[in-house]
Amino acid sequence: MFRNWAGDPEVTKYLTWPIHGSVSDSELILSEWAASYSGENFYNWCIAPKSSSEPIGSIGSHAVNEDLNMAQIGYCIGRKWWGRGYVPEALKELVRFFFEEVGVNRIEARYDPRNVNSGKVMAKAGLTYEGTLRQAERTNQGICDASYYAILAEDYFAAKS
Repeated sequence: MFRNWAGDPEVTKYLTWPIHGSVSDSELILSEWAASYSGENFYNWCIAPKSSSEPIGSIGSHAVNEDLNMAQIGYCIGRKWWGRGYVPEALKELVRFFFEEVGVNRIEARYDPRNVNSGKVMAKAGLTYEGTLRQAERTNQGICDASYYAILAEDYFAAKS
């Protein structure tokens, strides 16, 4: 985790969580993830290529809003693996999982619009651009706009049939 994505300032540039300064920072996050699996509504995984068991990124839900039956999702992948199709593939599977197995009605994701490729990933996975909120987020670059993409269960299932 630390070596492949969380400790890289270029990878974490537009993220809302801080760069990991050491392996122990990544170990702490991983132990928190492991402990969180005993509760409900925690969904976070590592991304690993089929040809290797080494994790190259992470993907999951930041929050599940039960009142709205909605999952907010996010992802991150190491720079060495950018542009190879790993994240769109993982995100498509995450969308399938949340609609078909968890049963949510809405999945949404947001990104700093200066990170153009993140929006492209969302579109490739079937999410639709809904708009940009001005100065509505803080990333490692400071206060920034937040562009939102989303998909509804009805749209997902209609596209499958």
